[in-house]
Amino acid sequence: MRKMIVTLVALSALALPIAAMADDAAPTAASAANQLCKQEQTKMGAAAFAAAYGTNSSKSNAFGKCVAKNSANAAAAVDNAAKACRTERAADAGAFAKKYGTNGKPGGAGAGSNAFGKCVSQKAKAATDAEAAKAPSAAKQCKALAKSDPAGYATSYGKDKNALGKCVAAQSHGK
Repeated sequence: MRKMIVTLVALSALALPIAAMADDAAPTAASAANQLCKQEQTKMGAAAFAAAYGTNSSKSNAFGKCVAKNSANAAAAVDNAAKACRTERAADAGAFAKKYGTNGKPGGAGAGSNAFGKCVSQKAKAATDAEAAKAPSAAKQCKALAKSDPAGYATSYGKDKNALGKCVAAQSHGK
């Protein structure tokens, strides 16, 4: 038992520097999709979010389904951000490091070493923020549609309690 605790403490101590280094790297598509889903969940509300994405009877798999549905868009956002950052860095590497770099002392050797990751992170976050901002308008569109054309709404999305969620998912993902 004591050996296991010592091993766990040692492993966690090794993991801390790795986690700290992860901040210097560009974001992954999974982290961008995760961020997008967190924002959508907050803006839509837990019930509408669960109804929109959940596929099992308890809708408990909603977050995972959201991440899976948004992973392609998130990958594109990260790729586009990386391309934009490469272009910006190529134009003026010194200004790029100064604008995005936060490691080390200003003017020191490591000052801009994390600049690329910070740039990609900022640009990908802006893209996912813009995508997440669509969720409230999708909910409003669905509520308006349900009032203006109840029969068409019921035909398209059903009459049960998850109809609004189905509509929001379809509207926010352009289906």
